[in-house]
Formats: sequence, structure tokens, C-alpha cells
Amino acid sequence: MRDVEVLVIGGGPAGLCAAAAAASLGAHVLICERDYVPGGQLVKQTHKFFGSEKQYAGDRGIAIGRRLIEEAHQNPNIEVLTEATVIGIYEDGIVTVFHRNQHIKIRPKRTIITTGASEKFLAFPGNDLPGIYGAGAVQTLMNVAGVKPAEKVLMVGAGNIGLIVSYQLLQAGVEVVGIVEAAPRIGGYLVHASKIRRAGVPILTGHTVKEAYGKDKLEGVIVCKLDEKFQQISGTEQDIPCDTLCLAVGLTPLTELCWQAGCEMAFIRELSGHVPLVDENLETTVPGIYAAGDVSGIEEASSAMVEGRLAGYAAAGSLGYEPEKAHERREAAAAELSELRSGPTGEKILAGLEKTAAKLAARKGEAKGC
Repeated sequence: MRDVEVLVIGGGPAGLCAAAAAASLGAHVLICERDYVPGGQLVKQTHKFFGSEKQYAGDRGIAIGRRLIEEAHQNPNIEVLTEATVIGIYEDGIVTVFHRNQHIKIRPKRTIITTGASEKFLAFPGNDLPGIYGAGAVQTLMNVAGVKPAEKVLMVGAGNIGLIVSYQLLQAGVEVVGIVEAAPRIGGYLVHASKIRRAGVPILTGHTVKEAYGKDKLEGVIVCKLDEKFQQISGTEQDIPCDTLCLAVGLTPLTELCWQAGCEMAFIRELSGHVPLVDENLETTVPGIYAAGDVSGIEEASSAMVEGRLAGYAAAGSLGYEPEKAHERREAAAAELSELRSGPTGEKILAGLEKTAAKLAARKGEAKGC
């Protein structure tokens, strides 16, 4: 049994920033990361970030990841366990971790869940053929393993992930034959879409995959148009030969540990699935357990890092570590989040957060009534 002040589950951008924030106030932090190296999605993101200097604007994701990892390893208040999968949070508060062929039991005073998200997939005939990947898997093959994943790719999804990975495929010498997007317009940033269009890659909005075909592996994809109710329009089929179909159709928060811990959950469409209800400190309905990053709603990595800092300051402050400074820094992080979510791109997230706040308020009202 190990006693820990702050346990951070997940060593991605949110987790690393949460650990750094809590440690900066004096708290002792343990990060459990299931991969062999921390960094999460940052380790394969070669594009430059937007935002402000505080969110590392102008730096590439891989450089940000290296910086955060180095800072964690150099901080005497932070311990990083890699190849450490958290397999349970139990009713007595004990957390079980499988670390390199042994089980470790941890008794944390505060827990910050930053487990991130998993990729969504599409259902269509032939979707089990070899050659059909999630965009994250393709990005890992290219940018982490150094493997050229395909010769001719069709991308599904024109959000930021689909656009960015398409451009990175082009940089790796892969032919991108097109991008298919079900929505009537592109969902990603215009700057990413413009680079794709300048490269001559067609973006078919209002289209979807009807079926994939091939004998022993993917040989091509049939796409078709969608009407205003997202129903396939007969007679609009196009046959697109390709050896790889890359799916970038969204992410789902990885909330299994939140469910197991007994956190109050709600399905919020704008946040991409079931998420834990959290207060202004990102504390869940289970006292002492916080949730930050994609596990509490899908956003950009910049927002995940700021949420991580906010949760880290809140957790350390609740343990008595410089509570005034913790409050000031938490307020500054909250202001950063508001700035990141301003404008049209943040409307969806803000709508989702309003729903979670309303559900949390209703829950508290019910509790008072009892």
C-alpha cells in the first residue's frame, strides 16, 4: 500500500499540467501513465499550436510534450510511473495499478482523472477489412513509429484531426485521394483546410461512406451524398480506389474510472458523450476526485492543458498548500479557459458546460430537499 497526496491518472497534456500545477504549490504527486512514455497525444502532433503564449502558441505538439515531460522528471515533487495501468478505483478510495507485472495499491488524498478519449468508428459494410484505421493510429504509425502507413488514403472527417492528419500524410509521401465529411461544411479550422485544398485534395462535404470493398484487404470505397436529414441519396455513389480508409469521426471521453468511482455522470452531446459532472474546481460529485481534459468533454489540447492546471491548483489548495495562491492561480486558469472558448468555435463547448452546470445545480437542489 502506498500513500499519495495527489494521484494523477493519465500522463497526457492534462495530466502533466495537473501534476506540475499541484507540485508547484508543494504537493507531492504521482502520475500513472499506461504507455511506456508520458505525453499522450502530444508525442505525435507535429503541427503548431494556436492560442496564446501561455498555451505554447507557435510550438509544435511534440516540442510541448518534450518540455512537459522534462519538467515533470526534473520536479522533485513529481514521480512518474510508466507502463502503469489503473485498473480500479474502489468504494474505500483505494486505487489499484498494474505496473510492470505487479499490482500496486495506492491510497491517494486527492485523485485527478485525466484519461483522455478514444476514437469513434463508423458502421458500414466492409468496415472490418484490413486497411481501415482510426486517424490516431495512422498518426502514431507515421510520427512515432516512423512507418509509412499507406500509399493511397481516403480520409473520413473534416474536423481538425482529419485535416491535420491528412496534411501529415501528404508530408510523409502518401497520396490523399480525398476527404469525406457528412456535415454540410468543414468542422475544422480554415487554416488547416486551406493547406489541404492548396495541395489539390478534394473535400466532399455532405457525403458519407456507403461501403468498403476488397478481397483480402481494402481496395476501394463507395461514397455517396447525404440529404438534409443525413440520409443517403440513391444514384449519387462514387467509387474511390484506395488501399487505406482513415476514420476521423470524433472522440469519446474515456470515463470508465469515473463510472467506477461513483461519479455522477450525464450524457452531454456537445461534450461528445457521457461525462462526469464537475464544479468550478473540476471536482466531481465524489469529494477529492477531479476530472480534467478530454475525459470531461472533448476539446483541443490547449484547453486540456489549462484544465489540468486548474484541477492541479484546486487539488493542492484543498490539501492546505498555499490556499490563497492556489485560488489566485485557479482563477487565472479559469480566465484562460474563458478566453480559449470565446468566439464561434467555443459555442458548442459552452453550451455543453451550461448543461452540466444545470444538472449539477439540480442535483444539489435535490440533495438539499432530502
